[in-house]
This record gives sequence, structure tokens and C-alpha cells, in this order.
Amino acid sequence: MGEVKVDDDAILKSFLAEVGEVERDNEVVRILSCFKLNPFEHLNLSFDSSTDDVKRQYRKISLMVHPDKCKHPQAQEAFGALAKAQQLLLNDQERDYILTQVHSAKEELKMKRKKQLKKDTASKIKSLVDEGKHEHIYEQSEEFQKELKLKVREILTDQEWRRRKMAMRISEEEGRLKKDEAEQKEIWKKKREHEEQWEGTREKRVSSWRDFQKSGKKAKKGETRPPKLKTEDPNKSYVQRPVKKG
Repeated sequence: MGEVKVDDDAILKSFLAEVGEVERDNEVVRILSCFKLNPFEHLNLSFDSSTDDVKRQYRKISLMVHPDKCKHPQAQEAFGALAKAQQLLLNDQERDYILTQVHSAKEELKMKRKKQLKKDTASKIKSLVDEGKHEHIYEQSEEFQKELKLKVREILTDQEWRRRKMAMRISEEEGRLKKDEAEQKEIWKKKREHEEQWEGTREKRVSSWRDFQKSGKKAKKGETRPPKLKTEDPNKSYVQRPVKKG
């Protein structure tokens, strides 16, 4: 017998036909209650999902919560959050960043578990852990996946807080530099205006100096100045003042 080809479109169409209004509304609520920094949560995918898994899951859920299909008042918001989640996970840089945090979370949980098992007296379990057999089984357990999800939230939150603090500091520094630049520009503007004003009154100052040179220096208020010498008139007789002898 030949292999039966699975028609994804037909399966999806059948699935959507069975989805009722309640299921659509519940999906909107689920998406909006997800941790905003973890796109895997929005798409309800595990951390080891492939890009093909992302595309398939996005198509399935987006059709459920599409504003044209779903009557929930926040359907548009949920649809937008879903689209952003897919965009992040299809971006290699963003995906690698998130998976790096997932790896860090796993390592922290492993170290924590090893410390706990060291206190355990069951040597058989310890030896299995050392061999990596029991550890692999534990990582696939529901308990570990829940812990991993919470630890990833914690790490992503911490990283986002650090990023925002850094962005705030950069913004403050840029603001300070802009303020200094504006103040410096104002100083240069005033200096230029003063120079232009000084140059604009140059002719007036030169003219005043010329007038001053022509008219002579005027006596300051309260200053006594010697009388001007008069030229003797030959037609007038002058009486010479007696000179006191010492």
C-alpha cells in the first residue's frame, strides 16, 4: 500500500470548524496572560521547537484569534502579540538570545538539583545522576519543565531590567550632552551677536572719534582748566601785574 499523504490544510480547516466561540475567547485570554518576554509561551511551544513548528503553530492559533473570526474585544491585541512572538522566533538573533537564557536556566536548575541530591543517602540515584541517565529522564518531566519555565521568566526579567537601566543611563547621558551642546551653542550665539553688534556700530564709533579729534577733548565735570592765552592787541594798552618779590 502506498503512503497516505497528510493534508495539513484539510486538518486545519476541520479543526477550525470544530472550534467554538468559547475556545476562541479562551485562547485570547491565554495569549494575553503569557509572560511578555517569552515568545515560546505565546505560541504554546516548547523551547526545543523548530522554526517550522513556529510557523505551523502561528498559523493555527492566529486563525483562532483573528479579529475577523473571534468576537472577543481583545482579539486584535492577542493577534498582535502572537504575530510579534512569531517574528521574534524567526529572527535568528532574537531566537539565539532567548535560547541562551534557556540554557542558563537549565544549568542553574541542574546545579541546584545536584546539590540537593548530594544530601540524599540513596547512592544508587547519585550514581545514575553521575552517569547522566536519571538526569535526562528528569529533564523531560513535567516538574522540570515547570521549573524551567519559571527560571527562564526570572532570567529574562533580570536581563530586561538590566537592558532598560542601561537604556535609561544612555538616554540620560545623551540628554546631558544635548543640554551641554545647547548651552554651548547659546554662548556662541550671544558672542556672535555681540561681535555683529560691535561691527555694526563701527562707523558710528569712528565718526564719533573724528568729531572728538576735531572739537578737542572736553573737560570733565568739576575739572579746572587753565584759561586760553590771548594774543596781544597792539591797539590796546595792557597793565602789567606787579610781581611779588620773595
